[in-house]
Amino acid sequence: MHPLLGETCDLCGERLPGLRRLAEIQTCTPCQESQPSFAKATAYGAYDGELRGLIHLLKYERVLPAAGVLGKMQAEGIQKLDMGHERVLVVPVPLHVSKRREREFNQSELIARAALRHLRNDRLELAPRVLARVRPTASQIGLTRAQRRQNIRGAFQVLHPTKVAGRSILLVDDVLTTGTTASECARVLLKSGAKIVWVATVARTLKENNSILRAQRELESAAQAS
Repeated sequence: MHPLLGETCDLCGERLPGLRRLAEIQTCTPCQESQPSFAKATAYGAYDGELRGLIHLLKYERVLPAAGVLGKMQAEGIQKLDMGHERVLVVPVPLHVSKRREREFNQSELIARAALRHLRNDRLELAPRVLARVRPTASQIGLTRAQRRQNIRGAFQVLHPTKVAGRSILLVDDVLTTGTTASECARVLLKSGAKIVWVATVARTLKENNSILRAQRELESAAQAS
């Protein structure tokens, strides 16, 4: 399981293959076309291979100890963010009550708890009951970016606006795909008075360079074997 390397989008963290930094702020095409509501998203690694398998062990096989390993990875991702020196509210992306009942836990919250144990930073305050998913949504798989935004619109609600108002928020989840869910969560948090929202996930889907990434790993493996 490898951390992300190379140039990435300054907003969503998507890899920008073959590009050198040409400006102070560098963003991918989707973020240029529709800027997300969060200030910056970071992830430990790519959502593939062993890391994808480990996340699936937690989510679908209920292998709860996997949360500790994933939390350590998320902690490394969080350390990439410059969040200043003030207290930050850590908000896991919530599941709908029906999904929570079916799974019996929220993997985002379990991973976040493990990450905070690794970080041991008393400025980070876990707040798992601030944000709620108030309606179930259809699977985002196969939907266009516009369809994803429509599907997720209005699915989240801030339960305690007074806890959010004026606060810096770190939104945490297991995987970031297009960033649509994270952006919608950030939107409602900002609407309730949050000052800024960052996003940290264990993994993110890389769309532009999966073949490049595989080639890089093969070269790294060959170099280590030689």
